Amino acid sequence: FPEATVESHTGKLLYGNLEGKTVLMMQGRFHYYEGYSLQEITFPVRVMKMLGVKYLLVSNACGAVNTGFKPASLMIIDDHINMLPGNPLVGKNHEEFGPRFVDMSRPYDPQLIEMMENIAEQESIPVNKGVYVAWTGPSLETRAEYRFIKVMGADVVGMSTVPEVIVANHVGIRVAAVSVITDQCDPDNLQPAVIEDILHNAGLAETSLIRLFKGLVRVL
Repeated sequence: FPEATVESHTGKLLYGNLEGKTVLMMQGRFHYYEGYSLQEITFPVRVMKMLGVKYLLVSNACGAVNTGFKPASLMIIDDHINMLPGNPLVGKNHEEFGPRFVDMSRPYDPQLIEMMENIAEQESIPVNKGVYVAWTGPSLETRAEYRFIKVMGADVVGMSTVPEVIVANHVGIRVAAVSVITDQCDPDNLQPAVIEDILHNAGLAETSLIRLFKGLVRVL
């Protein structure tokens, strides 16, 4: 595995039980902006497939260009836009993992999305649903870029997730993903990003995210 270099990512792979199910959990992930290739970033997903993992539950922190999505709230990802400079499947295809041309019409499993929506309603967890766009980083976006992201049809922007989801679809792992909204990125009222506020908002959403994922694992 690559070495995680982001301060809040400890880079551990945990194995255990959650809600009566055997699980693997990554404490942190790898990002393109750390200097890793898209193949290195997604290597853990292929390891998970070899270990028999059937479901991939992904979380991320992101900024919202949709002004209806407030900081410290959750968004179930319904679709994504890949704005990273490449695709992790470029190069020789390994048929033992999946086909050369992977269908991405439903990269996030509709059944898992519905299950999460039901759990959120039962547990009184406020959630939105929308489109995530993956941006290179590590510099944050300009006002013009945020306007571009809105025009593309995205609701939130982050710097991860999409490569792993592409590879998970390639290898046949069903995917559910949730974004934690850490800041509002309205290009017409853009304020300088404050990392302490971003981390604070992520912490406020932690309990809701845990409840949502634990509820989903329980019914899988």
